[in-house]
Amino acid sequence: MEKIYKTLVEGKFIDRPNRFVCHVEINGEKVLCHMPNPGRMREFLFPGVTLYLTPNRKGLRTAYRVVGCKKGSHIFYLDTTKANDVAAWLVKNHKIPGWENYFLAGREVTMGDSRFDLLLGDGETGEIFPVEVKSCSLSGEHGAMFPDAPTERGRKHLTHLVEMGRAGEHAGLLVLVHYKNACWFLPNYHTDLPFAEEFRKGLDFLDWKACVIPWTKDFLMPENVRLIPSSGEVLDREMGNAGDYMIVLQMEEDSTITVGSLGDIRFPKGYYVYVGSARKNLDQRIAHHKALRKRRHWHMDYLRNACRFTGAIPIRTKEDLEHKLAETLSGIADWTIPGFGCTDCSCKSHLFGFHQNPMHLPAFVKIEENFEINRLDRYFGIEKMGNRER
Repeated sequence: MEKIYKTLVEGKFIDRPNRFVCHVEINGEKVLCHMPNPGRMREFLFPGVTLYLTPNRKGLRTAYRVVGCKKGSHIFYLDTTKANDVAAWLVKNHKIPGWENYFLAGREVTMGDSRFDLLLGDGETGEIFPVEVKSCSLSGEHGAMFPDAPTERGRKHLTHLVEMGRAGEHAGLLVLVHYKNACWFLPNYHTDLPFAEEFRKGLDFLDWKACVIPWTKDFLMPENVRLIPSSGEVLDREMGNAGDYMIVLQMEEDSTITVGSLGDIRFPKGYYVYVGSARKNLDQRIAHHKALRKRRHWHMDYLRNACRFTGAIPIRTKEDLEHKLAETLSGIADWTIPGFGCTDCSCKSHLFGFHQNPMHLPAFVKIEENFEINRLDRYFGIEKMGNRER
């Protein structure tokens, strides 16, 4: 079996100063390492998590590059710099179901104003066609979604491929899914709606494959892969500019704020998660909460001006999940602000306080996973949403 890396070492994740580097404990020392995957990866990067690394060449700022991690009992591949090599190897060795008869005709091929990752050819017909490769690490109990952060470049390439497909030309998309238990794939419309909308347009026109790779900590080139389905029905029923959301704010000092009809409320310093919904114009609602405003309409408008904006998590759906989401968050919060944001419902509160940034807490990330990904299992015949360790 072919090795991707000559040397591998294990370490423990410490922190991530920015998207491109992280600190890792290796042999008892804190080492600055390159993170080749610029995605959010909040579901992986908790302190103490096992990372797999390979040495960098001498002269670089970082001594090691992260290539994978362990989550529960599963190994995930994180080295996006090698994803195209893995895809090329699968094509050359005829490992991808449905593409066994194609050969690798080229890499990094320019067509128009796009450069595609692979060029595949058919030896019998002489046909050649471009393939764009995507590396998917975001997953739930049974599903996988891409991307985990907005990708303008990815959308541009996908738009070009869809235009080719709709014009009757052969165009391919290969998604490498790095979670071996994945049973379905969807574009991540929660995080990148434009990309997901392009995928939906091309679902019936592209020669696309979502290919599951069962990685081990040795990170050998995969000998066996399998394909998983997607669903236009799910996208049609769930995707759009509507749904629920969580706004994360930081209150840097204890404060007393007058909140409309609620009057004066004391807010301990810490982090706050506000749960809301928008049956239409979800993105505009989130933008409203992100901005500082002189005119105040919602309870959140009063709080926002006293806090630092930390993040927004949209949960796109045509279902009304706002109250269930608030109830679930109340179970992990350190405190709540009674009556906040819930004057039109029977919930006790829609604002929840945390001593630490909740976006880095496993329990919070799990709730996000359940509402964004695991809830969709039922569309694929998986009825029960599990909570077992993965």
